[in-house]
Amino acid sequence: MSLSDEKYILLTTFKKDQTPIATPVWVVPVEGSNVGFWTSSGSGKAKRLAHTSKVSVQPCDARGRVNEGSSPIDAVARRASSTEFETIKKNVKKKYGFMVTMSSFFNTVVGTLRRRRIPYGDIGVVVELTN
Repeated sequence: MSLSDEKYILLTTFKKDQTPIATPVWVVPVEGSNVGFWTSSGSGKAKRLAHTSKVSVQPCDARGRVNEGSSPIDAVARRASSTEFETIKKNVKKKYGFMVTMSSFFNTVVGTLRRRRIPYGDIGVVVELTN
């Protein structure tokens, strides 16, 4: 099974001091062995990716618990081009269906309650596997 067939991957990004931060994300195929996901431009992972493209990925569940027998894979992440982002959006909606609507709804509700709304899925990220 390829990484794009997984429902979630654990994306590990790195702070400026190299502290790893792991976050489960949805994953879809982009091109070749590359995978992609969308995120908010205001998210921590987007901010960390702005200063380093080094990441690692590993299959996991929705809570970030890695799949038994899997190993982290070193990768490079970059912001998706507009064409790639359109592919990511189409593939996310196709793969996750109603969950996209629910996720967007809860993002709006929680952002409104906290008085800190951030955009929902406004940027795409392409992960290129390096090993």
